[in-house]
Amino acid sequence: MPAYLVQHPAAQAREDILIEDAHLELAFHGGWAVFTDHDGVCLAIPTGQGACIRRIDPEEEQQPAPSKE
Repeated sequence: MPAYLVQHPAAQAREDILIEDAHLELAFHGGWAVFTDHDGVCLAIPTGQGACIRRIDPEEEQQPAPSKE
């Protein structure tokens, strides 16, 4: 399931946000980071706000790197 962690700069004193949904998509439009799902826009963050957005993949979806033999 797609999941993203949104972290704001410490000076903004905002809480981090974890957003996840089976149909979640992230796109950048006109200075905004826009999260959408089947129902439309879930969250929009202005890119000038300085937030860091990281994709978080659940452990069950992570696969070990292939070993070189």
